[in-house]
Amino acid sequence: MTCFADTPSTIPAAAGVGLKGQHVADILAAGEDADAQPARWFEVHAENYMGAGGRPHANLTAIRERFPVSVHGVGLSIGAERGLDPDHVARLAEVVKRYEPGLVSEHLAWSTHDTHYLNDLLPVPYTQATLDRVVSHIGHVQDALQRPILLENPSTYVRFETSTMSELDFLAQIAERSGCGLLLDVNNVFVSATNHGYSPDDYLDAFPLDAVGEIHLGGHAEDADDLGDPLLIDSHDREVIDPVWTLYERVVARTGPRPTLIEWDNDVPDWATLADEVRHAATVIARTAGEGGDVRAA
Repeated sequence: MTCFADTPSTIPAAAGVGLKGQHVADILAAGEDADAQPARWFEVHAENYMGAGGRPHANLTAIRERFPVSVHGVGLSIGAERGLDPDHVARLAEVVKRYEPGLVSEHLAWSTHDTHYLNDLLPVPYTQATLDRVVSHIGHVQDALQRPILLENPSTYVRFETSTMSELDFLAQIAERSGCGLLLDVNNVFVSATNHGYSPDDYLDAFPLDAVGEIHLGGHAEDADDLGDPLLIDSHDREVIDPVWTLYERVVARTGPRPTLIEWDNDVPDWATLADEVRHAATVIARTAGEGGDVRAA
């Protein structure tokens, strides 16, 4: 197994991007030239690296030898009623051991039913029973990994009548009780606020920002529901829109720079296009730091 002792593992309070195989050659060719390659770190989905070898591992090893990486899970099903899959947790632990990521994160969602995995991240009701279960599951994962993780706020399209607390209270209590941090996806905030008719500014004003260890930015698709009202889909298939950039700037003006990831997972463009999105985030971070923001990693 490769040793990364000479490569920094801490994720900097800088702009990063989700790693795609088609971009690896461009990234390695650019090296650390900020003009050609503005990303300071890279994030991967854990489940893509749970096999023993192959091209994905070769690519990630080459990147990890030069840059810090973050591992983002999509399959733990941390909100499911059933217990966590011990084999999945063990495979995640092996990926973390192998690549020594600076951050590990998961979604507030469920994606399993009995022994079946669903190809989606489904919402949970915000109840005391769900809260207790999620806190327990996070504790299980953190014990297995021997480190705290970050939990991402969801993008939602429905609300549960059974919910007894707000999403903000739910997230804050999870962080307080489990000791985990939070991954703030600003696009998810904009999507959910639009879909449910509340203010994204008010949501972010009340968000427990002290617990935020990483920020995500991505694109979304516009649709309409059966009544003709706007319905946004967290599609990760296009540029970040201006209102989301504005929300992001308001967040970092309060928190100082945080590790910030550009997510573009579908209809992935060429490296030059993706690099421009990273530069936009880097510009916001640099401006915030110049105005006296506290530059610190999670």
